[in-house]
Amino acid sequence: MTKNHASLAIDPYYDGVPAYMTEVYDWAYVDPKWVRVLDHNLVVRVQLFLNDQRLIRSYLNEIKEGMRVWQLAHVYGDLVTRAAHRVGPNGVFHLTDVTPIQLEHAQRKLAGLDWTKVIRSDAASFNSEEHVDYDLICSFFLLHEVPDEKKFEIVDHMLQKLPKGSKAVFVDYHNPSKWHPVRYILKLVNRYLEPFSETLWKNELSSYASQAERFTWRKRTFFGGVYQCVVVEHKS
Repeated sequence: MTKNHASLAIDPYYDGVPAYMTEVYDWAYVDPKWVRVLDHNLVVRVQLFLNDQRLIRSYLNEIKEGMRVWQLAHVYGDLVTRAAHRVGPNGVFHLTDVTPIQLEHAQRKLAGLDWTKVIRSDAASFNSEEHVDYDLICSFFLLHEVPDEKKFEIVDHMLQKLPKGSKAVFVDYHNPSKWHPVRYILKLVNRYLEPFSETLWKNELSSYASQAERFTWRKRTFFGGVYQCVVVEHKS
């Protein structure tokens, strides 16, 4: 479903999008026609085997009213709207993404919420023009979609931007229990659609941090180990 190189050069929806996105995830995150089909709560629920709400809560429950929050990428469904409302007008909610169509959808969802801002940026190099010290930084199902070298860059950048007393939250895939039937469904999905995902089955998230020992890593797993939520804070 990837467009040819000539069409990519003139299509604004592909301008500046990383090659791994256009080569692997064109159908899921880049092509506007597919994004319109997929950006619905029901799709998210099916993709996450009905675990969407508990995973969303594992992130939202870390947000307190008035916080300054950076979310690393747009997420399908109503998650970004719920996170922004949780922050509220006394806080700051910044959402970054590198893909034009994802930015369009995020801007539509956050329209009228003056404490929010949608910014085009690579998650591994984002620096807010306001030089905000974030209280919470969240990667929600982003790491499984990027190559391993990018995982290292993103995790390190998140932790570099994490002040003492703040939290980083990662919600993503994990290593399912061997008895879990979903393990074998995901094996098939990973082989054909999610080639960067399965390294999260083999590696702890902390292994992608070059100075992991400076932080505490609190992990919870869900649905027989299929998913994880890891909350990271500076050691006191």
